[in-house]
Amino acid sequence: MVEFLRSLAAKRWPWALLAGTALSLELCALFFQHVLGLHPCVMCIYERITVLGVVAAGLIGTLNPKRPWLRWSAMMLWGYSAFHGLQLALRHVDYQVNPSPFNVCSPYADFPSWMPLDQWIPWLFMPSGDCSEITWQFLTLSMPQWLVGIFAAYLLVFIVVAVGNLAKGRCCQ
Repeated sequence: MVEFLRSLAAKRWPWALLAGTALSLELCALFFQHVLGLHPCVMCIYERITVLGVVAAGLIGTLNPKRPWLRWSAMMLWGYSAFHGLQLALRHVDYQVNPSPFNVCSPYADFPSWMPLDQWIPWLFMPSGDCSEITWQFLTLSMPQWLVGIFAAYLLVFIVVAVGNLAKGRCCQ
C-alpha cells in the first residue's frame, strides 16, 4: 500500500486530477458569481484563493513529480491550502450559523499593499456580498458547508499521500 501511494504521487495524472478538480471548483464559483449573479463575500474570496493554491499545487506536481523537491513543494502547498481553506470555510459557516452584530466579517479584502488582487483583478477578487447571508443551498447545505467537506477531503487525501511518501522504502526510480 505504501509503495502504491509513493508511486501515485510520482505520476503526473494524479497531480493533474488534483489541479482539475480544484479548477472546476474555481469555474463553478465564477459561474455562480457572473452567471447566476451571486455576490461573493470576503470569506468567499479568501476561500477562492485557497482553491487557487490547490490548483497551483496540482500544476507544480504535474511538472515533474519524480523529482522529490518538486513533489514535496507541491505537497506542502497542497496541504497548506487545504488546511487553511478548511479553517476559512469553518469560520464562514460560523458567520452563517451564528449571525450577530459581533460575529461579522469585514466587507473589504485585506490583501497586502504590494499585491492588491481586488484592484488588479476585480472580477475575480472583489468582495461584494455579506458573509452571514445564505444565498444558495444544495441538499440543505450552503456553499461554505460544502467547502468544509471539500477542503476536508483534500486534506485527508493529502495526509494519506504524505504519510505514504514519508514511510521508508524505495520508490520512483
